[in-house]
Amino acid sequence: MTLAVWQKSSYCSEGNACLNVAAAGNGTVRLRESEAPGAVLTLKRAALHGLIRALKAEGNRNRP
Repeated sequence: MTLAVWQKSSYCSEGNACLNVAAAGNGTVRLRESEAPGAVLTLKRAALHGLIRALKAEGNRNRP
């Protein structure tokens, strides 16, 4: 078993509430919050792309 190599989001400042991402050997992507690293969300790449599209769409709806 190989350990996940976690990377911090480039949108994260120097605070504690950051999103970390790691690619898994089975083709999935893992997400976790830096303040709660024990809780990991594992997604297939297509599902991650869908999540990102949905978050961007929601963000655009909330802009003035």
